[in-house]
Amino acid sequence: MKHLDLNAAKDKLLDYFDISSFLLPQAEAEEVIREGVSFRGVNLLILIFAIFIASLGLNVNSTAVIIGAMLISPLMGPIIGIGLAVGIQDFELMKRSFRNLVMAAGFSIATSCLYFLISPVNEGHSELLARTSPTIYDVLIGFFGGAAGIIAIGSKVKGNVIPGVAIATALMPPLCTVGYGLATWQMSYFLGALYLFFINSVFIACATTVGVRLMKYSVVDFSNPHRARRVRRSITTVAVLTMIPAVYMTFNMYQENAFFANCDRMIAAEFDFPDTQVLSRTAKYSRGDKSLTVTLVGKLLPQDSLMLAVTDKLPSFGLEGTHLRIIQGQNADVKFDASEASSTMLRDMYQVTQSTINRQRDTIDSLMAVCSDRHRADSISAKLAPELKVIFPQVRDIAVMRGVVSNVPTGRLDTVNIVLVQYAERMNAASVEKFRRYMEARLSTKPLTIVSTNGLTNSKNEFLPAGNK
Repeated sequence: MKHLDLNAAKDKLLDYFDISSFLLPQAEAEEVIREGVSFRGVNLLILIFAIFIASLGLNVNSTAVIIGAMLISPLMGPIIGIGLAVGIQDFELMKRSFRNLVMAAGFSIATSCLYFLISPVNEGHSELLARTSPTIYDVLIGFFGGAAGIIAIGSKVKGNVIPGVAIATALMPPLCTVGYGLATWQMSYFLGALYLFFINSVFIACATTVGVRLMKYSVVDFSNPHRARRVRRSITTVAVLTMIPAVYMTFNMYQENAFFANCDRMIAAEFDFPDTQVLSRTAKYSRGDKSLTVTLVGKLLPQDSLMLAVTDKLPSFGLEGTHLRIIQGQNADVKFDASEASSTMLRDMYQVTQSTINRQRDTIDSLMAVCSDRHRADSISAKLAPELKVIFPQVRDIAVMRGVVSNVPTGRLDTVNIVLVQYAERMNAASVEKFRRYMEARLSTKPLTIVSTNGLTNSKNEFLPAGNK
């Protein structure tokens, strides 16, 4: 009993998808498709006008104008004709459809190229850029759009399917972008848009062939089944080869989007400071080369410590191999936008103030370096004392300093590193030389002048040599 209920439910569900009662006779549907294949007279003029409209829409970045051009365009006809020809094995229709599609695409590209050659506006807007990077989603749009189109053509209920398919599959804008790339000699636009048009055409035709087979249209040529199989195999091969670059581009798109999302997560988590805010962030992903630039404004943070801390956190956010750059303070390349200034005086004041800040920052950095050297010189003796107590117990007091020596005859100035030593007991010449080499290695400074300051004398009342080198 339960088995019967499942079968009844299955039959009822399948009944919802049964379209046999809604289909037109094959002859009527074929007549509509065959009429749309031809590109002569009115069809050709409408195509040229539609290309001009689409080019204008892309030029002014108007989505509404582009949609209008897609509704006017008769480009779907030859593509549907190719799909029908493969499905019913009408090879004469296939050749005619393919010839008309090539002719239509050629006229479209030529018209668009002519428009963009004479157009005063040649800047690539977002609507143009969107036609240059096809992905697997464009493959799916073309296939499902073609499936909806052939079902609508073969059924009694048309509705708004055909206009919707024309908009969804977007055959016109890629051809206009091809013309734009040719007119401005930008091959990335040309090749990307041409590939998108090829994707749409191939998969609309494939969906049409599948639809024709599912609707059980009778074939025209029974005499050469081997030729039919060869054609279907060729179409399948072309479809697979067409899909491969789109799959690769989709994979890159996923990686790029994941990289940008990881950058946002990392900035939100690691750049949250009470007195410093993120002014801007720039993430770049190009062929595996990843970089992130973060500009901070507010209280200056220790640059080295900040870089070390944030760099260590990059792998935990999936940002391995990312080149990180943090800009703050005088390193921030804050560029003045003259259009936002109310007068030339304001711009001049900004530039003078920025120049003054940079000079003051350079002075502060220089003074800090001098203070650091002085502090190091003042503290190095205390640091060396425990070592000297063990290695050279003869040394009682030591001072390290740097001086400037002036040559009296020539007036030439030179820097000299001096170690003042007061000995507790006599050191022989070998010990003094050893002490000098130790101090040069320990201070990472050559040469050193070692001077005795305690006036320790020998039996002849002469000063003991101090090892002056």
